[in-house]
Amino acid sequence: MHCGLLYTRIREDEKLLLGALRDRGHDVTKIDVRELCFHLDDAPAVFDDLDLAVNRCLESSRSRYVTRLLDAYGVDVVNDPTTAAVCADKVWGSLALLSAGVPTPRTTVAFTPESALAAIEAFGYPCVLKPITGSWGRLISRIDTRTAAETVLEHKDVLGGYEHKVFYVQEYVDKPGRDIRVLTCDAEPVAAMTRASDHWLTNAARGATTEPFALDDEAADVARRASEAVGGGLLGVDLMETGSGYVCHEVNSQVEFKSLNAANPDVDVPERIVGWLERRVDGRAA
Repeated sequence: MHCGLLYTRIREDEKLLLGALRDRGHDVTKIDVRELCFHLDDAPAVFDDLDLAVNRCLESSRSRYVTRLLDAYGVDVVNDPTTAAVCADKVWGSLALLSAGVPTPRTTVAFTPESALAAIEAFGYPCVLKPITGSWGRLISRIDTRTAAETVLEHKDVLGGYEHKVFYVQEYVDKPGRDIRVLTCDAEPVAAMTRASDHWLTNAARGATTEPFALDDEAADVARRASEAVGGGLLGVDLMETGSGYVCHEVNSQVEFKSLNAANPDVDVPERIVGWLERRVDGRAA
């Protein structure tokens, strides 16, 4: 197949994917979206003969628009624009999980600092305040006191940008010092790992320790249903363990997998991803 890799920066994840595509004999065109003009009625020539485009742009805003444009051009793109949009917005993502009956932390959305403070007080302390967009645990705050709540809400109120005017308040889940990342391809788990840290945030990008994780039936079921809830595709599903089972707190459309690959020496994650891409292309051609 001829695959287009859309990017804004080639990281280790993209190098692994490029290597796996080439090892399996596929033609790959690297496409830096920063260098293109996307006319609404005419696709750039670089997309003319692609069987598939894989979106690896870092920024969620670019991902949302690029995938929508390619879909309008008739180019098969992973992930599709609906999934990209749902996963890029925590409110949309949480609604999708809740609508599908996937266990997820209780969440309240507010639009002013005053109503957000009321929501925080209703949850009690600690609770969590998250930006509606973003990754790597940035700008996520654990709120332990009313004073902290007032301070963080004031900061968000003056930051500017509509994203900071939407206050996403979530219950604090007392996880056992770790969470679980599951990579799925159209709802089928490929590999999983735990991410453990002394800090309450356990993102691998923040230095968490990773270990392979053998999914039990319940964790695999929650991961599958979470993937389906946001539209499927190549996803990173994040789970937390609680006394009453697993909850899914987020699904990532622009999933990074280098840490997952390193944590699972018995699973070639990029090779599994490419195998899934091949089946996708073959299925569309049938």
